[in-house]
Amino acid sequence: METENAVDYTYMGRSFKDLSINDASTAFSDCNSDRSGEFPTASSQSRRLLLACANSENSNDLIRQLVSDLDSCSIDEQKQAAVELRLLAKNKPENRIEIAKAGAIRPLISLISSSDPCLQENGVTAILNLSLCDENKELIASSGAIRPLVRALKTGTATAKENAACALLRLSQIEENKVAIGRSGAIPLLVNLLENGGFRGKKDASTALYSLCTVKENKIRAVEAGIMRPLVELMADFGSNMVDKSSFVMSVLVPVPEAKTALVEEGGIPVLVEIIEVGSQRQKEIAVAILLQVCEDSVLFRAMVAREGAIPPLIALSQSGTNRAKKKAETLIELLRQPRSGNAAARRSDESV
Repeated sequence: METENAVDYTYMGRSFKDLSINDASTAFSDCNSDRSGEFPTASSQSRRLLLACANSENSNDLIRQLVSDLDSCSIDEQKQAAVELRLLAKNKPENRIEIAKAGAIRPLISLISSSDPCLQENGVTAILNLSLCDENKELIASSGAIRPLVRALKTGTATAKENAACALLRLSQIEENKVAIGRSGAIPLLVNLLENGGFRGKKDASTALYSLCTVKENKIRAVEAGIMRPLVELMADFGSNMVDKSSFVMSVLVPVPEAKTALVEEGGIPVLVEIIEVGSQRQKEIAVAILLQVCEDSVLFRAMVAREGAIPPLIALSQSGTNRAKKKAETLIELLRQPRSGNAAARRSDESV
C-alpha cells in the first residue's frame, strides 16, 4: 500500500499540530487498491483482451457486458466478471466512475454475501477499488455495502478481511458513515484483525480503527472490544513495525476515561516510558502526549508513571526534543513532581479504578 502524503502534520483530515509529529502521515499505510497482482480465474488471453479494450473506445461496452455477467446464473461467469471489473478499477482510475455508472455496485455488493470464498473476495476487492473514487463512496454506502463488508471481516479469507478493512476505511472518510460502521459491529472485528491478523491485516485494521475512532462512541466500542491489549503489545515490540501506527490509534482513544483505565490495566505505562527512553523522535512525542493525557486528571496514574522512572527520560526529552516535545515533557514533569496528596476528590476517584 502507498502512503498518503499530507501537509502540516495532517492525516485523513485530522491535524496533528498539537502532537508536533513531523511525518505523521507516514505512520499509516493507505489502502489504495488490492495488492494480489494475479487473477488466477482469468486466462492470459482474457487479460490481454481486457487490457487492450481498457485502452480503447470499446472499454465502456466491455464494462457493460461485465456488469451484465455479474447477474449470470453461472458462478464461473460471475467470478470472471468480478475479477475483470476488479482489474479494470485497479489499473485505470477513470474506469471507476464508468463501472459505477454501469450499475456494478449493487451486484458486486451481492457477491460479498456469497458463500463462495473466491466470489466474496473478488466482490470485496472490486468494491474497495471502486471506493478509491470519491464520487463512488456515498453511492457504495447508500447501496448497502457496510453490513456485507462487516460480514466479510468476520467470515472471509485473509485477503477478503484485509480488503474489507480497507473498504470500510474508505467509506469512513465520509463522516456520517463512521457511526453507521461502528454500529454495524465492525469495531470488534477490526480489533480481532489487529490482534490476530498477519502484518498487512494489522496495518489495515489499525488504519481503519484510527479513522473510525475519531467518533466517541467508536472509541468506547474499541475499548470494550479489548483494543488496548494488542495496542500495548504492538507498541512494546519495536521489531513489529507497528509502534507508530499503534501509538496513533492509542492517541485518539485516550481522551475517554475508559481508555485511560484500560491502558493502565494492560501495562501500557511501562511501555510508554520505554518508548520515551529509546524510541524515535516521533515515537517519543506521541508517547509523551499520551502520558500527559493519562496523567492530567489522575494522581494515582501520575504516581505510577513516576515510579516507572519516567522523569529522567522526560528531562532528556525536554532538553533535546522538538519544541513541542520539549513543552509536553516539561508539563508532564511538573505534573509528576506535584505533591501526591492531590485533590481529595480526585484521590477518591483514583482509588475506585
